[in-house]
Amino acid sequence: MPYADDLLRDVPLATAGLDRCAHRRTEPGLIATLLSDPDTLVLPVCDGHAPVAGPAGPELAWRAPGEGDAAYPAVFLGSAAGRARVAVLVPRADMDATWLGLRVQGADLGPIDAEAFTTAVALGNWHATHTHCPRCGSPTQIATAGWTRRCPEDRSEHFPRTDPAVIMAVVDPDDRLLLARHPTWPAGRLSVLAGFVEPGESLEMAVCREVREEVGLMVRDVRYLGDQPWPFPNSLMLGFEARTDDPTLAIDEAEIAEAFWLTRADYHALVDEGAWGGGTALSISRRLILRWLHG
Repeated sequence: MPYADDLLRDVPLATAGLDRCAHRRTEPGLIATLLSDPDTLVLPVCDGHAPVAGPAGPELAWRAPGEGDAAYPAVFLGSAAGRARVAVLVPRADMDATWLGLRVQGADLGPIDAEAFTTAVALGNWHATHTHCPRCGSPTQIATAGWTRRCPEDRSEHFPRTDPAVIMAVVDPDDRLLLARHPTWPAGRLSVLAGFVEPGESLEMAVCREVREEVGLMVRDVRYLGDQPWPFPNSLMLGFEARTDDPTLAIDEAEIAEAFWLTRADYHALVDEGAWGGGTALSISRRLILRWLHG
């Protein structure tokens, strides 16, 4: 799909930086070979965090393979700048307070670091929660250089899961933007609407259903704008714009704590008063909001 405009062209975490070299994943003993090569660059990752190179700015601290790396699960990320990249999924004991959190500072990373970190976090989350075979319950083993898991009992192969989710800027006839707060969010945290795609749905169908379920609006002119990998834990966010002819809200309180229409003057007032920061810089939701804000 083509991007709608420049604001959605460089969404954080969505810029390519790696050659993923997928053809190499089936090479026998690839991880062991790479971890014995001093030219390989290794990134330790734990719970969405990785070490940084220094205080000058957000840059990941890639390093040469270490003696203990082979003891941990690992993922072949691909290659960049002529060097193979491997993520080693280390335990919490190896992490300290200086490590960078992807959710907090991921928006400031360069393309190589952002794609590598996002991929490592997503695969790390998947490996941590898919340790047993869904068919027979046996423990599975990491295979294909970290990109699959295999069951030694029934020989089934299992692939990483990515859940598609739609996120949409809904605009009314007066060009006001709809913002909402999830019941689990603190006061002052706002965003556009979002929800997961259900089986049997197209993306447009999911946009229309989610908006109607959450706030009771019928929408039209659903338009794709851009997308973003979101490894918290394993989603792909697909950004849209949609319009409604009737702005009357009927909020589902199980899904939405509050929702309201916002003019551009309202937006600036909320931000100026410190009642809202305008959305997190990492998420595609902020780009959707800024696109509306700038007309």
